[in-house]
Amino acid sequence: MTHPTVSVVVVSRDRPDCLRLCLIALARLKYPAYEVVVVADAAGLEAVQTLPFAEQIIQVRCDIANISYARNLGIAAAAGRVVAFIDDDAVAEPRWLEHLAAPFSDPQVTAVGGYVRGRNGISFQWKARAVDQSGRSWPLDLPGTAPCAPTPPEGMAVRTEGTNMAIARDVLAGLGGFDPAYHFYLDETDLNMRLAAAGYRTMIAPLAQVHHASAPSAQRGKGRALRALDEVGASMAVFLRRHSPPKDHARHFDRFRDEQRRRVLGRMVSGAAEPRDVARLMASLERGIAEGKKRDLDDPLPPLTPPARPFAAFDTQANGQAAFLSGRIWNAGRLRRHAVELANDGVTVTLLLLSHTTLFHHVRFREQGYWEQRGGLFGKSERSDPLFSPWGMSKRSAREKERISLLR
Repeated sequence: MTHPTVSVVVVSRDRPDCLRLCLIALARLKYPAYEVVVVADAAGLEAVQTLPFAEQIIQVRCDIANISYARNLGIAAAAGRVVAFIDDDAVAEPRWLEHLAAPFSDPQVTAVGGYVRGRNGISFQWKARAVDQSGRSWPLDLPGTAPCAPTPPEGMAVRTEGTNMAIARDVLAGLGGFDPAYHFYLDETDLNMRLAAAGYRTMIAPLAQVHHASAPSAQRGKGRALRALDEVGASMAVFLRRHSPPKDHARHFDRFRDEQRRRVLGRMVSGAAEPRDVARLMASLERGIAEGKKRDLDDPLPPLTPPARPFAAFDTQANGQAAFLSGRIWNAGRLRRHAVELANDGVTVTLLLLSHTTLFHHVRFREQGYWEQRGGLFGKSERSDPLFSPWGMSKRSAREKERISLLR
């Protein structure tokens, strides 16, 4: 099988610890032809230097709080045939690129998106979706786990998530990359609409999976508490100017305001916001909408330049082997030491630690280079499981090993 060269671009700002973990996972990808490009602020680049493989990473300094601008810097530095994107607060499954890049063997495929798991490492945050001219997303029901090219309704585009997507570099550069008018939010969605309008084909690869932690940022605090909605409002205003007929703008803005108010009230009910925050956040949304209506828009976007250097293949730390360890939670110390030893030898390690309970399972990638799944012997891993399942230890271990086998 031919493996296209892939440049993995990671944009980071104010999250050096998240960036480190993201890069430690990327260093263990089971893919033979990838390079890693980091676009980050000073703190992020300092974090990169603490890693033993820092010299293999292409590093680009960016102090501007604009994710589209930063991603374009990453594209300009990327020398792969395909450019893949992952957020700094996400970690990729070891076979992520294998599944994400495979559809590019078809020359008619231009873009590929994958599935995103949420903070518990098991539930899906996003699967396949389509997006319409108002920026609203709609779920797409895909059969099985094989890559496929959904056909969304007319006027809509297949949506890919910015933390798990890949695009042919020549097409991406020719379209001007990401639109810097989107400082945050809807940046990848705008690109999806432009790809669809130009007639390019987007596929979804369900087994190309990353875990997204939704870490704190300028827009979101700890526990996903909302800090401001300025950029959300501004990006929506830009999106409607780009993709929606002017006669429909008022209706779309009314719906958008209502959605955001419900979102804020939901945070208040959950304890992530206080009643006084509602008026402040909605006022910030209105400021953003007003500002977005006035932003300068380049039409068309200028194409991005070709790379100025050859492809710099990353020497993956994965040796191609995989190990699945399992045991009782009271043996965690011994099992973790064994997991670290194997990981240090390049083995892709999954450690399953089970208690004699019905606790739900959670999955984490550890900085020591292995995956750890914890939960009750009788509890849920897949959230569609029953609340109680009468597993024995060996059968439960076999089930969990099979569940993750195509990912690791």
